Amino acid sequence: MLRTSKRANLALTRRLKAREFHLKVSSHNVAPQLIRDSEENRKLHIKERQLLLFMLRFALGYVSYDELKRHLQKKLPPEELAALYARMTSKSHRKKVRALIIIFSLHGVSKKSIADGLWCHLRTVKRCLQAFRRSGIDGVFPRRKSVVKWSDLKYREALFCILHSPPKDYGFNRTTWRLEDLANVMARHEMPIGRNRVAAFIKDAGYRYMKAREVLTSNDPNYREKVDHIHQVLSSLKKSERFFSIDEFGPFAVKHQGGRRLVGPNEYPTVPQFQQSKGCLIVTAALELSTNQVTHFYSSGKNTEEMIKLLEVLQDQYRDCTRLYFSWDAAGWHASKRFLRRVEEINSLKYRREHRTPIVKIIPLPARAQFLNVIESIFSGLAVSVIHNSNYVSVDEAKTAIDRYFAERNLHFQLNPKRAGKKIWGKERVSSTFKEGQNCKSPGYR
Repeated sequence: MLRTSKRANLALTRRLKAREFHLKVSSHNVAPQLIRDSEENRKLHIKERQLLLFMLRFALGYVSYDELKRHLQKKLPPEELAALYARMTSKSHRKKVRALIIIFSLHGVSKKSIADGLWCHLRTVKRCLQAFRRSGIDGVFPRRKSVVKWSDLKYREALFCILHSPPKDYGFNRTTWRLEDLANVMARHEMPIGRNRVAAFIKDAGYRYMKAREVLTSNDPNYREKVDHIHQVLSSLKKSERFFSIDEFGPFAVKHQGGRRLVGPNEYPTVPQFQQSKGCLIVTAALELSTNQVTHFYSSGKNTEEMIKLLEVLQDQYRDCTRLYFSWDAAGWHASKRFLRRVEEINSLKYRREHRTPIVKIIPLPARAQFLNVIESIFSGLAVSVIHNSNYVSVDEAKTAIDRYFAERNLHFQLNPKRAGKKIWGKERVSSTFKEGQNCKSPGYR
């Protein structure tokens, strides 16, 4: 009984206090104030939600420039707004973050929310906005110099003037240049530039470090006259004329050949040292430079008979032309007396009227100038494609592969016309002016 009455008294006390509080609130007119606070709180939540959605749409790239201009046209001039949008879409993460800080701040997002949303420090947000208020867009994104040193041509030309001189001319006891040495000499000439920029200049120009190797060098005393004559003929070649680069490939044995190939892990390809040859092949071929077509046949040797045979094959194949130019190296059978007599006979008026064949002109390459014979590059492609790593069962199978290679190559250049031998046509790599700083020689030319 005592416990029950105690509970009843406690409940009665609570009801009295609640009624007293209600009367007190009513007397002081507090209810309208609570309603106003609740309304303001609701509006604040709506605004925060709108700003959050705006930041999310911005992050996903759904906010266009027109929409941004519509929201901020009263707060920023059009040119500053365009500059800000360009920074926001740039590849630089730093510029993008700074632009977003300004845009979010102009939309009313708090500094703390910007820092949390962009995952950056609050101090970064404050400094960025302070620079914007003090100096505008230029304060946040300071303009760089109009011409930087690595885009100034005088730095490039000065570098290559130094590079074309030996290091000993600048006091270095070396035979080749190093990047740090070039940078030091540039600094001496009051053109300081970093080692990395020196490397970029050199790489852009096509320079690279290579080990010297022995190559064929022509010792022909009339080298320049013969090369100039070839250039002159090619520059004035008519549509009814053809220019041939001629040579022989081989002899090579038909057997298991070695070469570079793609192998799997722990696989080591081998070629037997002692093999029984299945036969021997010599390919005699002529490359027509203007149409990039190859004519070939198989020879039993390298002699005058094979050259006369090639002469007759080409005359029959290009019967509708007016003149054929033959260009080859200084091998003995290419200029034998018997062959020259046959050429003279073919060029006679009587023979040409009777057989309706074109005139044949011989334009020999300089002595030991195989590097100018364009067909050598065709033979290199043939060797890599169908000779290296081959193991043909017979000579006939090897011939089939070679015939198919030339047939596919001829068909490709019939469908995609392109002249052969870009260098020998006389095209210049750079402008034909003397400049100490320019590089006239192609790095790939030997």
